[in-house]
Amino acid sequence: MIEISNLTKRFAQHTAVDDLSFSVQPGEVLGFLGPNGAGKSTTMKMLTGFLAPTSGTASILGCDIQTQTLKAQRQIGYLPEGAPCYGDMTVRGFLAFIAEVRGFRGAEKTLRVQSAVEQVELETVLEQSIETLSKGFKRRVGLAQAILHDPRVLILDEPTDGLDPNQKHQVRQLIQGLARDKIVIISTHILEEVTALCSRAVIIAQGRLLADGTPLELESRSRYHQAVTLVADEALDHAALAALPGVAGVEENAREHSLSVLAQPGEVIFPQVNALIAERGWKVRELNVERGRLDEVFRTLTRGEQ
Repeated sequence: MIEISNLTKRFAQHTAVDDLSFSVQPGEVLGFLGPNGAGKSTTMKMLTGFLAPTSGTASILGCDIQTQTLKAQRQIGYLPEGAPCYGDMTVRGFLAFIAEVRGFRGAEKTLRVQSAVEQVELETVLEQSIETLSKGFKRRVGLAQAILHDPRVLILDEPTDGLDPNQKHQVRQLIQGLARDKIVIISTHILEEVTALCSRAVIIAQGRLLADGTPLELESRSRYHQAVTLVADEALDHAALAALPGVAGVEENAREHSLSVLAQPGEVIFPQVNALIAERGWKVRELNVERGRLDEVFRTLTRGEQ
């Protein structure tokens, strides 16, 4: 497993990471969330041995990243932010170079490169120089170098940032496939990434841990948890909805005749709302119960910290 204990990093007068502690178990895909400047990339760099912490420790599968750096790094596949690669090299040449750096030679090297290429579907661009590739393919090359040595831990920093919707979908599918037998940490500020990929999420701001839980647990902290959203063909009676038992309030949405009826903490209000609709004979086109909104939880937790 991965263990981070009281990790702190200071740069002159600025504390980038402030006494951070959490662990990640095998089989987990951890979303590491925070606004820009929260300390995500600094934590990733310390966790992968590229940056020494001011204080605290981090261990990868029992190997301390400071005292057993190489042993720990052999277990890690790392995709830094922006997927930096040597642009003048071909995809094949770059992956062969990375395989050699990782200590593979001869048939083993060829096999490792071939396996990584197949996993991330790079066959069509093998002879192209990396600088001529689209962002999506560059990100795939970055993923290929990260998995080439079949690491037990994958650390991905902003893996889909700047990609179009199709490219995002492809990269997410790749990550889901890789996550089956690895520990995966995904650093991101894209909240949809968390619900799409992660089994657990940690939220940080100003280098401090603010929340840790499954996406569902975090969504349940939202004031929209168990809210009922209505879209109707006519104006609805706000006062009648607000008077229902368990209702905390009624919010108008941007869409015409669309409302969100908010539930008091721990209350389920859908049956009452549904009964009122039937009683009044309202023509309702859409009726949804919300799990909660991760973006609202994220903003509430980090707003004062940015």
